[in-house]
Amino acid sequence: MRLTNALILAPLAFLAVFYFYPLAAILQTSFAAGDARGALEIFTDDYYARVVLFTVVQAALSTALTLAAALPAAYIFARYDFRGASTLRALTTIPFLMPTIVVATAFSALFGPRGSVNLALMQLFQLDQPPIQILNTLAIILLAHTFYNFTIVLRIVGGFWANLDPQIENVARVLGANRARAFWHVTLPLLAPAIIAAALLVFIFDFTSFGVVLILGGPRLATLEVEIYRQTVNLFNLPIAAALSLAQLVCTFALTIVYTRLQARLARPLRLRPQQIVRRKLRHAREKILAWGYLAAMLIFLMTPLVAVIAASFENGFGYYAELFVNRRESIMFVPPIDAVRNSLFFAGATIVLAVTLGLIAAYSIDRRPPTADDDVLSGAKRSRKIAVGSQWSAVRLLDAVYMLPLGTSAVTLGFGFIIALDKPPLNLRTSIWLVPIAHTLVAFPFVVRSILPILRSIQPRLREAAQVLGASPARVWREIDLPIITRAIIIGAVFAFTVSMGEFGATALVARPELPTIPIAIYRFLGQPGLANFGQALALSTILMIVSAAAIVAMERVRIGEIGEF
Repeated sequence: MRLTNALILAPLAFLAVFYFYPLAAILQTSFAAGDARGALEIFTDDYYARVVLFTVVQAALSTALTLAAALPAAYIFARYDFRGASTLRALTTIPFLMPTIVVATAFSALFGPRGSVNLALMQLFQLDQPPIQILNTLAIILLAHTFYNFTIVLRIVGGFWANLDPQIENVARVLGANRARAFWHVTLPLLAPAIIAAALLVFIFDFTSFGVVLILGGPRLATLEVEIYRQTVNLFNLPIAAALSLAQLVCTFALTIVYTRLQARLARPLRLRPQQIVRRKLRHAREKILAWGYLAAMLIFLMTPLVAVIAASFENGFGYYAELFVNRRESIMFVPPIDAVRNSLFFAGATIVLAVTLGLIAAYSIDRRPPTADDDVLSGAKRSRKIAVGSQWSAVRLLDAVYMLPLGTSAVTLGFGFIIALDKPPLNLRTSIWLVPIAHTLVAFPFVVRSILPILRSIQPRLREAAQVLGASPARVWREIDLPIITRAIIIGAVFAFTVSMGEFGATALVARPELPTIPIAIYRFLGQPGLANFGQALALSTILMIVSAAAIVAMERVRIGEIGEF
């Protein structure tokens, strides 16, 4: 029992040192004596007011555009059964699991001055200048965010819609409501919890967007994330950066609270049906034309930017890839660019070990089931035991919420917290190479927990009890009962940790050592330099990162256990 308690404390100790302590340092820096001007300046300076306003406006517009684009797809996948549906749904997941730096590079390769679209239009109409000039504008940020978050709406709303009994709407039709009225007054209110949940999740992702805005927005457009990075790296104005980080923390935590409260208020008991019963074949020509036309447009929108990156990276044959092995004089890279791949793989390996170990322990510490509702027949000792179980369940829910906190905190804020908190004894890790995998572990840790926990809770307690009755030790019970069942979930968690680490950019941009760049850092450095050769090397590295991430996604889909999971 003592060893078990020590193990349970491991993830809490990790969060205490590398999450809560850096956040406390941000709070202290924001209101330190003589530096309180930072906290006041962000509320009195018009520039910071515009940054906050732009952060909210672009997130709101991106969310609205994502909902408008993805809700028709949610309806089609929810109500129709057609060949290739599972493949198409899997393809829509790829953009979301791509690193944001690759997404930004993809839209640069597609709509930039030498992007595929502009080059094609210039050649077609014999133009001297690129006709589409949306780089460094709000328009391209909205497109990139819609591209990135499309699958969130599709999966959350579509998954709920697919189980919603269509007979509810049919009853309204029988009572005289037309199709539009039945949808607005019956189906839409029932879908509201799923739509609001998806919208809030998309808004949070867009509100904390970093790589997309930093690269595609240019010097004129900045969200809170980008401004924190600029104040820290470019201006070294730590009080302002701390005040902005604190403001963003308050906003993201407030959004999380709104999310949970709306879910509780809007949730209602419904009669859900199996998806196989709800879905039907496309029968009429009009249905087929509209459905397949939309699906074709969806596929073009989601796949074209990624294909554009790959095609542009081979524009010079293998020349851009060959340059990755050369460390030229006066280069912005301190090492040959290919070393960034090696560094990323090393950091990803360390992240897997840390995140899976801590995530597995955390999942076991909250492996409890809610108390049952048949309390009226209980009395005496049984009732006292149930009260104890209820209290234990409340503690488990609190611990679960604590484990999920890093998910609602921006990576840039975490990186900034590391800079100001871990630069003096006894935690002088500012120049340590281990700071990068620690930061990556914080980002990946919640995903690992949510990957393992559902499978862990599905294990029947009587299996363990039977093994113990037969004389098996606790270690043998875990090895022969639990481990075979949760192995696939552990693999999925490891793949999540690997993918997150390979593409993480926000925290890495602040804590990585210059001579140990990761792939996203190297891509950003190349994109920030003029010249076709630099852009070509950024495309080559983006393609490598895309292929590695796609391979990880395929591996995860092969071991996934049906639809089980909490993400």
